[in-house]
Amino acid sequence: MRRKVIGRARRKLRIRKKVQGTSERPRLTVFRSAKHIYAQVIDDVGGRTIASASSVSGSTGESKVASAKSVGALVAKACIDKGVGQVVFDRSGYQYHGRVRALAESAREAGLKF
Repeated sequence: MRRKVIGRARRKLRIRKKVQGTSERPRLTVFRSAKHIYAQVIDDVGGRTIASASSVSGSTGESKVASAKSVGALVAKACIDKGVGQVVFDRSGYQYHGRVRALAESAREAGLKF
């Protein structure tokens, strides 16, 4: 288990060197726990969080992939309300598969461009 955690941390750092969020195009980052999924839109230059959403507040007994889709739609709506239309997607070392992919596709369908 420790090897998986260390591998993800290395992948995350390698990705973070390349992905930088600006005020015009902030970074949409994903954190995945065993039960929930969290998404934040961060302006790295200004050091502030523009929008965030998680499956903790709206847990209604739906599957993890379905809750990831709703989180993607929520974070996209919050971004668009604040005038952010384009983001850079940071998958945080997770594979682009399952919950991470569902969140990204849902955010795209809701109007975010990345």
